[in-house]
Amino acid sequence: MERTYALDMSNDPTRRALLAGTTAAAACAVAGGSVTPGTARQPAIYLPHGGGPWPFVDVGFGDRAQWDGLRAWLEALPASLPEPPKAILVISAHWEEPVPTLMTSASPPMLYDYYGFPPASYTITWPAPGAPLLANRVSELLAAAGLPSATDTERGFDHGTFVPLKVAWPGADVPTLQLSLVRGLDPSVHLAIGRALAPLRDEGVVILGSGMSFHNMRGFGPAGRGASEAFDAWMAEACAQPTEERDRRLSRWTEAPAARACHPREEHLLPLMVVAGSAGGDPASVPFRDQLLGVLVSAVRFG
Repeated sequence: MERTYALDMSNDPTRRALLAGTTAAAACAVAGGSVTPGTARQPAIYLPHGGGPWPFVDVGFGDRAQWDGLRAWLEALPASLPEPPKAILVISAHWEEPVPTLMTSASPPMLYDYYGFPPASYTITWPAPGAPLLANRVSELLAAAGLPSATDTERGFDHGTFVPLKVAWPGADVPTLQLSLVRGLDPSVHLAIGRALAPLRDEGVVILGSGMSFHNMRGFGPAGRGASEAFDAWMAEACAQPTEERDRRLSRWTEAPAARACHPREEHLLPLMVVAGSAGGDPASVPFRDQLLGVLVSAVRFG
Protein backbone atom coordinates (compact mmCIF):
# COMPACT_ATOMS: atom_id res chain seq x y z
CA MET A 1 0.00 0.00 0.00
CA GLU A 2 1.03 3.60 -0.56
CA ARG A 3 2.29 5.53 2.43
CA THR A 4 0.24 8.69 2.84
CA TYR A 5 0.53 11.48 5.35
CA ALA A 6 -2.96 12.96 5.03
CA LEU A 7 -4.91 12.25 8.20
CA ASP A 8 -8.44 10.79 7.99
CA MET A 9 -10.21 13.39 10.10
CA SER A 10 -13.46 11.40 10.19
CA ASN A 11 -11.95 8.67 12.36
CA ASP A 12 -11.82 10.37 15.73
CA PRO A 13 -10.52 7.43 17.82
CA THR A 14 -7.64 6.86 15.42
CA ARG A 15 -6.92 10.55 15.32
CA ARG A 16 -6.72 10.70 19.10
CA ALA A 17 -4.41 7.69 19.18
CA LEU A 18 -2.08 9.19 16.59
CA LEU A 19 -1.92 12.54 18.31
CA ALA A 20 -1.06 10.75 21.54
CA GLY A 21 2.02 9.33 19.82
CA THR A 22 1.08 5.66 19.67
CA THR A 23 3.03 3.01 17.86
CA ALA A 24 4.08 2.94 14.24
CA ALA A 25 1.75 -0.01 13.77
CA ALA A 26 -1.22 2.21 14.45
CA ALA A 27 0.11 4.71 11.94
CA CYS A 28 0.57 2.04 9.32
CA ALA A 29 -2.98 0.81 9.85
CA VAL A 30 -4.21 4.18 8.68
CA ALA A 31 -1.41 5.39 6.46
CA GLY A 32 -0.25 2.22 4.79
CA GLY A 33 3.02 0.48 5.45
CA SER A 34 5.11 0.84 2.30
CA VAL A 35 6.14 3.26 -0.38
CA THR A 36 4.55 3.09 -3.81
CA PRO A 37 7.08 1.68 -6.29
CA GLY A 38 8.24 4.34 -8.68
CA THR A 39 7.52 7.29 -6.37
CA ALA A 40 9.85 10.07 -7.47
CA ARG A 41 12.48 11.17 -4.99
CA GLN A 42 11.67 14.62 -3.68
CA PRO A 43 14.43 17.20 -3.24
CA ALA A 44 15.82 18.61 -0.03
CA ILE A 45 16.06 22.40 -0.13
CA TYR A 46 17.61 25.07 2.06
CA LEU A 47 15.76 28.32 1.44
CA PRO A 48 15.77 31.93 2.67
CA HIS A 49 12.51 32.92 4.32
CA GLY A 50 12.93 36.66 4.10
CA GLY A 51 12.24 39.10 6.91
CA GLY A 52 9.35 39.01 9.37
CA PRO A 53 5.89 38.83 7.75
CA TRP A 54 7.23 39.76 4.31
CA PRO A 55 5.72 39.77 1.65
CA PHE A 56 2.22 40.00 3.07
CA VAL A 57 2.83 43.22 4.98
CA ASP A 58 5.03 46.18 4.10
CA VAL A 59 7.76 45.61 6.66
CA GLY A 60 9.91 48.54 5.59
CA PHE A 61 12.97 46.44 4.82
CA GLY A 62 14.35 48.18 1.76
CA ASP A 63 12.54 48.65 -1.53
CA ARG A 64 9.75 46.10 -2.04
CA ALA A 65 10.98 45.46 -5.58
CA GLN A 66 14.25 43.96 -4.35
CA TRP A 67 12.26 41.09 -2.82
CA ASP A 68 10.50 40.24 -6.09
CA GLY A 69 13.10 37.66 -7.11
CA LEU A 70 12.72 35.65 -3.91
CA ARG A 71 8.96 35.80 -4.11
CA ALA A 72 8.96 34.64 -7.74
CA TRP A 73 11.32 31.75 -6.93
CA LEU A 74 9.17 30.60 -4.03
CA GLU A 75 6.02 30.84 -6.15
CA ALA A 76 7.66 28.61 -8.78
CA LEU A 77 8.93 26.07 -6.25
CA PRO A 78 5.97 23.61 -6.40
CA ALA A 79 6.23 23.37 -10.19
CA SER A 80 9.93 22.50 -9.88
CA LEU A 81 9.19 19.32 -7.89
CA PRO A 82 9.03 15.94 -9.66
CA GLU A 83 5.45 15.45 -8.41
CA PRO A 84 3.13 17.05 -5.86
CA PRO A 85 4.46 16.27 -2.39
CA LYS A 86 2.59 14.00 -0.02
CA ALA A 87 3.85 16.15 2.86
CA ILE A 88 6.38 18.84 3.70
CA LEU A 89 8.87 18.59 6.56
CA VAL A 90 10.22 22.00 7.62
CA ILE A 91 13.22 22.59 9.83
CA SER A 92 12.77 26.20 10.92
CA ALA A 93 15.50 28.45 12.25
CA HIS A 94 12.99 29.76 14.76
CA TRP A 95 12.55 26.70 16.97
CA GLU A 96 15.16 25.14 19.26
CA GLU A 97 14.62 22.34 21.78
CA PRO A 98 16.84 20.01 23.85
CA VAL A 99 16.12 17.14 21.43
CA PRO A 100 14.57 17.07 17.95
CA THR A 101 10.93 17.94 18.60
CA LEU A 102 7.95 17.49 16.31
CA MET A 103 4.63 19.31 16.07
CA THR A 104 1.83 16.75 16.32
CA SER A 105 -1.29 18.87 16.04
CA ALA A 106 -3.60 17.85 13.22
CA SER A 107 -4.53 21.53 12.79
CA PRO A 108 -1.58 23.65 13.87
CA PRO A 109 -2.31 27.23 14.96
CA MET A 110 -0.30 30.26 13.89
CA LEU A 111 2.71 31.36 15.92
CA TYR A 112 3.51 35.01 15.26
CA ASP A 113 7.07 34.85 16.52
CA TYR A 114 8.02 38.40 15.59
CA TYR A 115 7.30 41.77 17.09
CA GLY A 116 7.07 45.44 16.19
CA PHE A 117 5.31 45.00 12.86
CA PRO A 118 1.99 46.51 11.67
CA PRO A 119 -1.24 44.98 13.07
CA ALA A 120 -1.91 43.10 9.83
CA SER A 121 1.18 41.01 10.56
CA TYR A 122 -0.74 39.27 13.33
CA THR A 123 -3.77 38.34 11.24
CA ILE A 124 -1.94 36.34 8.54
CA THR A 125 -3.32 32.83 8.19
CA TRP A 126 -2.00 29.68 6.56
CA PRO A 127 -4.31 26.83 7.66
CA ALA A 128 -2.36 23.87 6.29
CA PRO A 129 -3.14 20.51 7.90
CA GLY A 130 -0.60 19.10 10.29
CA ALA A 131 1.03 15.74 9.70
CA PRO A 132 0.89 13.59 12.85
CA LEU A 133 1.38 10.45 10.77
CA LEU A 134 4.58 11.90 9.38
CA ALA A 135 5.61 12.87 12.92
CA ASN A 136 5.34 9.20 13.89
CA ARG A 137 7.45 8.21 10.91
CA VAL A 138 10.10 10.83 11.72
CA SER A 139 10.25 9.58 15.32
CA GLU A 140 10.75 6.02 14.02
CA LEU A 141 13.62 7.06 11.77
CA LEU A 142 15.33 9.09 14.47
CA ALA A 143 15.00 6.22 16.95
CA ALA A 144 16.46 3.79 14.42
CA ALA A 145 19.49 6.10 14.17
CA GLY A 146 19.84 6.23 17.96
CA LEU A 147 18.56 9.80 18.19
CA PRO A 148 16.00 10.80 20.82
CA SER A 149 12.98 12.90 19.92
CA ALA A 150 9.99 14.57 21.54
CA THR A 151 6.61 15.92 20.49
CA ASP A 152 4.71 19.15 21.02
CA THR A 153 0.93 19.03 20.66
CA GLU A 154 0.36 22.78 20.93
CA ARG A 155 3.04 24.59 18.94
CA GLY A 156 1.95 26.39 15.78
CA PHE A 157 3.61 27.24 12.47
CA ASP A 158 6.22 29.96 13.06
CA HIS A 159 7.13 32.47 10.38
CA GLY A 160 10.04 30.34 9.19
CA THR A 161 7.34 28.01 7.93
CA PHE A 162 4.21 29.98 7.21
CA VAL A 163 5.86 32.89 5.38
CA PRO A 164 7.71 30.99 2.61
CA LEU A 165 5.07 28.25 2.37
CA LYS A 166 2.19 30.70 2.10
CA VAL A 167 4.01 32.12 -0.92
CA ALA A 168 4.76 28.71 -2.43
CA TRP A 169 1.56 26.86 -1.44
CA PRO A 170 -1.07 29.58 -0.91
CA GLY A 171 -3.82 26.94 -0.92
CA ALA A 172 -2.38 25.50 2.32
CA ASP A 173 -3.38 22.03 1.14
CA VAL A 174 -0.23 19.96 1.82
CA PRO A 175 0.21 18.25 5.21
CA THR A 176 3.08 20.09 6.89
CA LEU A 177 5.25 19.15 9.85
CA GLN A 178 7.78 21.31 11.69
CA LEU A 179 10.89 19.81 13.26
CA SER A 180 12.97 21.80 15.73
CA LEU A 181 16.65 22.46 15.80
CA VAL A 182 18.60 21.05 18.74
CA ARG A 183 19.95 23.46 21.33
CA GLY A 184 23.68 23.86 21.19
CA LEU A 185 23.43 24.07 17.40
CA ASP A 186 26.07 21.40 16.81
CA PRO A 187 26.36 21.01 13.03
CA SER A 188 27.33 17.34 13.29
CA VAL A 189 24.16 16.58 15.24
CA HIS A 190 22.03 18.23 12.56
CA LEU A 191 23.84 16.42 9.76
CA ALA A 192 23.07 13.16 11.60
CA ILE A 193 19.40 14.12 11.89
CA GLY A 194 19.31 14.72 8.16
CA ARG A 195 20.92 11.35 7.41
CA ALA A 196 18.31 9.62 9.55
CA LEU A 197 15.48 11.35 7.68
CA ALA A 198 16.77 10.73 4.14
CA PRO A 199 14.27 7.86 3.46
CA LEU A 200 11.41 10.37 3.65
CA ARG A 201 12.44 11.81 0.31
CA ASP A 202 11.56 8.49 -1.35
CA GLU A 203 8.19 8.54 0.43
CA GLY A 204 6.96 11.71 -1.23
CA VAL A 205 8.15 14.14 1.45
CA VAL A 206 9.91 17.38 0.59
CA ILE A 207 12.46 18.37 3.24
CA LEU A 208 12.83 22.14 3.59
CA GLY A 209 15.40 23.91 5.74
CA SER A 210 14.14 27.44 6.35
CA GLY A 211 16.71 30.05 7.34
CA MET A 212 18.96 32.65 5.67
CA SER A 213 22.43 32.14 4.25
CA PHE A 214 23.34 35.56 5.68
CA HIS A 215 21.88 36.50 9.05
CA ASN A 216 23.74 39.29 10.78
CA MET A 217 21.11 41.87 11.70
CA ARG A 218 23.80 44.53 12.06
CA GLY A 219 25.57 43.53 8.88
CA PHE A 220 22.95 44.07 6.20
CA GLY A 221 23.73 46.79 3.67
CA PRO A 222 26.73 47.54 1.46
CA ALA A 223 29.18 46.99 4.31
CA GLY A 224 28.17 43.34 4.50
CA ARG A 225 28.29 42.64 0.79
CA GLY A 226 31.89 41.36 0.69
CA ALA A 227 31.40 39.03 3.63
CA SER A 228 28.18 37.63 2.16
CA GLU A 229 29.86 36.98 -1.19
CA ALA A 230 32.81 35.20 0.40
CA PHE A 231 30.60 33.00 2.57
CA ASP A 232 28.17 32.32 -0.27
CA ALA A 233 30.99 31.09 -2.51
CA TRP A 234 32.23 28.80 0.27
CA MET A 235 28.74 27.44 0.92
CA ALA A 236 28.12 26.61 -2.74
CA GLU A 237 31.51 24.92 -3.06
CA ALA A 238 31.14 22.97 0.18
CA CYS A 239 27.70 21.67 -0.77
CA ALA A 240 28.96 20.58 -4.20
CA GLN A 241 31.55 18.20 -2.68
CA PRO A 242 31.13 14.40 -2.43
CA THR A 243 29.15 13.35 0.62
CA GLU A 244 31.95 12.80 3.14
CA GLU A 245 33.83 15.93 2.20
CA ARG A 246 30.62 17.97 2.15
CA ASP A 247 29.78 16.81 5.67
CA ARG A 248 33.31 17.53 6.86
CA ARG A 249 33.24 21.08 5.56
CA LEU A 250 29.75 21.84 6.83
CA SER A 251 30.59 20.45 10.26
CA ARG A 252 33.49 22.94 10.35
CA TRP A 253 31.57 25.85 8.89
CA THR A 254 33.13 28.33 11.34
CA GLU A 255 36.37 27.98 9.37
CA ALA A 256 34.68 29.40 6.26
CA PRO A 257 35.57 32.89 5.06
CA ALA A 258 33.59 35.54 6.97
CA ALA A 259 31.68 32.82 8.81
CA ARG A 260 30.94 34.76 11.97
CA ALA A 261 30.48 38.02 10.10
CA CYS A 262 27.58 36.35 8.30
CA HIS A 263 26.31 34.26 11.22
CA PRO A 264 27.10 35.73 14.65
CA ARG A 265 24.69 33.06 15.86
CA GLU A 266 24.14 30.14 13.50
CA GLU A 267 20.48 29.21 13.96
CA HIS A 268 19.65 30.45 10.44
CA LEU A 269 22.42 28.29 8.94
CA LEU A 270 21.73 25.03 10.82
CA PRO A 271 18.66 24.06 8.73
CA LEU A 272 21.16 23.64 5.87
CA MET A 273 22.91 20.91 7.84
CA VAL A 274 19.72 18.84 8.15
CA VAL A 275 18.99 19.32 4.46
CA ALA A 276 22.56 18.37 3.46
CA GLY A 277 22.50 15.36 5.77
CA SER A 278 19.41 14.08 3.95
CA ALA A 279 21.00 14.59 0.54
CA GLY A 280 22.97 11.36 0.31
CA GLY A 281 24.90 11.39 -2.93
CA ASP A 282 22.55 13.78 -4.72
CA PRO A 283 24.28 16.74 -6.35
CA ALA A 284 23.80 20.28 -5.08
CA SER A 285 22.60 23.25 -7.08
CA VAL A 286 21.97 26.90 -6.26
CA PRO A 287 18.48 27.58 -7.65
CA PHE A 288 18.22 31.06 -6.14
CA ARG A 289 20.89 33.70 -5.58
CA ASP A 290 20.13 37.39 -5.28
CA GLN A 291 20.99 40.55 -3.42
CA LEU A 292 18.68 41.27 -0.49
CA LEU A 293 19.15 44.29 1.76
CA GLY A 294 22.58 44.84 0.27
CA VAL A 295 23.97 41.33 0.79
CA LEU A 296 24.06 38.13 -1.24
CA VAL A 297 21.58 35.44 -0.22
CA SER A 298 21.21 31.95 -1.71
CA ALA A 299 19.18 28.78 -1.63
CA VAL A 300 20.69 25.29 -1.98
CA ARG A 301 18.89 22.31 -3.48
CA PHE A 302 19.84 18.64 -3.46
CA GLY A 303 18.10 16.46 -6.01
